[in-house]
Amino acid sequence: MSAIDDLVTELARLPGIGSKTAQRLAFHLLKEPAEAAERLAQAIRRVRSQVMACGTCGNLADEDPCAICRDPRRDATLLCVVEEAKDVAAIERAGRYRGRYHVLGGRVSPLDGVGPEALRVGPLVERVRNGSGVREVIVATNPSMEGEVTATYLQQVLRPTGVRVTRIARGLPVGGDLEYADGVTIAQALAARREMGEE
Repeated sequence: MSAIDDLVTELARLPGIGSKTAQRLAFHLLKEPAEAAERLAQAIRRVRSQVMACGTCGNLADEDPCAICRDPRRDATLLCVVEEAKDVAAIERAGRYRGRYHVLGGRVSPLDGVGPEALRVGPLVERVRNGSGVREVIVATNPSMEGEVTATYLQQVLRPTGVRVTRIARGLPVGGDLEYADGVTIAQALAARREMGEE
């Protein structure tokens, strides 16, 4: 396999990149000065070596704890639970939420063999129970079948703690991902959140 074919193959493994786009990217990189390709390679190496999961919330950052967990201006009584770190970025883009986060690291998906034990549910319950002062947990899982199953499970697990559990409103399309939603939609969904278990 040639070096170009190898690069095209690796680029095509990225989500949302088909073989034609991978080929265009590969040839674009070949036209760029060598320094541009080296900067890209260095950025990839740097992110792989420096980015880690925050020990508190599970968000991806280059410091532990992450900037959001360290920020004293964030409302520590409000905890937004999301599936993945990319969902934190989507909510932050909306610019309206000023609480803290908890990243589950996925969602309950029995068909894929992912049960609650594979997620960061235990650390979530501990964060709520350990006297942290959390008074509301906003469940912001994606509006998919798996996201709804995960939300229902979280409601049941958190009920004994006595904390208020709300769910973001359905301003987001069913089957959609937070990552692709615009800031206004996310802000409205957060503002119109509701108690879990309500119709």
